[in-house]
Amino acid sequence: MGDVEQGFAEADVVYQETFQTQRVQHASLETHGCIAYFEEGEDGGEERLVVRSSTQVPFLTRRALCDLYDLPMEKVRVVAGRVGGGFGGKQEMLTEDIAVLAALKLHRPVKLEFTRPEQFYGATTRHPFKVTVKVGARRDGILTAIQFRVVANTGAYGNHGPAVMFHSVGESMGVYKAPNKKVNAYSVYTNGVPAGAFRGYGLGQVTFALESAMDELARRLDIDPLVLREKNVIGPGDHMEGPCGEEEDLHIASYGLDQCLQVVRNALADDRSAELAPEGWLVGQGFAMSAIATGPPGGHFADATVKLLEDGSYDIAVGTAEFGNGTTTVHKQITAGALGTTVDRIAIRQSDTDVVKHDTGAFGSAGTVVAGKAVMKAANALAEQILSFTAEYARTPRSLLRLTADAVECDGRLVPLKEVFEAARGQEVELRADGHWGGSPRSVAFNSQWFRIAVDPDSGEMKILRSVHGADAGKVMNPLQCRGQVEGGVAQALGATLFERSC
Repeated sequence: MGDVEQGFAEADVVYQETFQTQRVQHASLETHGCIAYFEEGEDGGEERLVVRSSTQVPFLTRRALCDLYDLPMEKVRVVAGRVGGGFGGKQEMLTEDIAVLAALKLHRPVKLEFTRPEQFYGATTRHPFKVTVKVGARRDGILTAIQFRVVANTGAYGNHGPAVMFHSVGESMGVYKAPNKKVNAYSVYTNGVPAGAFRGYGLGQVTFALESAMDELARRLDIDPLVLREKNVIGPGDHMEGPCGEEEDLHIASYGLDQCLQVVRNALADDRSAELAPEGWLVGQGFAMSAIATGPPGGHFADATVKLLEDGSYDIAVGTAEFGNGTTTVHKQITAGALGTTVDRIAIRQSDTDVVKHDTGAFGSAGTVVAGKAVMKAANALAEQILSFTAEYARTPRSLLRLTADAVECDGRLVPLKEVFEAARGQEVELRADGHWGGSPRSVAFNSQWFRIAVDPDSGEMKILRSVHGADAGKVMNPLQCRGQVEGGVAQALGATLFERSC
């Protein structure tokens, strides 16, 4: 966009530096693993292959297995139980293909589970990045140009290499306004452990470099780092213009970046954490902000089904996987809200290729913003079905009906949902509804981070004196679950920063 050389020529201060990030393992509590076996078909029919896997993407795994071994889709079932952590690492098919090959050859159940050491050299990692950032600004702090040169080490195989490389320079460049921008980005094969998806798809690596550069630019301009960012961040009506131009389906549905920055400003106003530093230790602080699109661009969709059961409770069938991100709770909340009931009256079946038509998988907040919308559409449609049928059955105008936890209120009297189910069954009516969501339009979530740390100049030991974090996630369905995601992200970042080394 524009002419970066001209932009830097117009700048009063130009800062350039190269930053490197290291390889990081996801270290999920549950390692990669699966069991492959054969089960008889219904009524003694032709058997089919079943794969129980710790995957975030059961439907994509089934498709890949069918392509690899020339198997018909209806002869393969992939099921993921409650997965013990993923963070993007379980978007790869790393054990299923081997276990299925052995099961096909032996016609016996086969289990393959990675040990913890195997997880480090046999699974994927976060991409190591080398990022050169060049930023220029006028004396008043207004940016004139931003330039990146990004090299992502994808290891021995491509995996998510191109997707991570493209995404890494998207929102990281789009969150700041500048008339001149340029990106050169490369995903490079190396003779090393393959890298893949890891929480943020490369944004963490590039954002680290850019935000470090913004702090240094603020220091050279003698401007408060928060003020420098406030002068240049996109506003609620602005467009995010990155290296691929403006993405048509990406919008700022709710704008809370200013509130995120204010969270840090409020913390700074009354901060006395420096007093906690041991005598003789050096004290410093750092600030960063970021934006991330919720849901990947294009091709991400979900299906869901909600139905009324014989006992008057409800059943949700949804394809997305639960791997500690809390979507099971959110889907129950959405359904309970639509049907006027309580979550204890809802059962959920999920991450099973038998239960719905398709679900691309659980990543990029898709469990809520994509699968959640499919569940919402199904639940709303079922509510309308129940009320319409009850109006006919009870001979009561539709406008006088209201769903309650276990009944339909009909102008002051209650018709139990069990009775509604029996009446529908007697008329050969199934009270169930399907929902589909295509993953678009997408929105943007914002974050702010601030740390004050102390460092022992003799040993290099660090102490975190205070950490403050603001997260704008739009309408939060489950605040406790969202807080857990924020705190988990902070914990992973600390591990990557303080305990891991370059390879």
